[in-house]
Amino acid sequence: MLEVQVSGTLRDAVGGAASIQVEAATIRELMNILVDRYPAMQYRIDEGVAVSINGNIFRDKWSEPIPADAEVFLMPRLAGG
Repeated sequence: MLEVQVSGTLRDAVGGAASIQVEAATIRELMNILVDRYPAMQYRIDEGVAVSINGNIFRDKWSEPIPADAEVFLMPRLAGG
């Protein structure tokens, strides 16, 4: 089971939790579980979120596998160029 650290600005969508326990093999599965468990998360995902897996940030590559022992952070997507 993964422990996903949730950025402070996204915590309102997950009931205020700083971290959540999730069993997911890919980013897509993680996002689907989050929306099922926390419906308010859909709005945040629509706005744009990024997932950091062991220090590598993924914004659009939702098929990316998540290793079982990964350090995972969920954060808002930052705009910029």
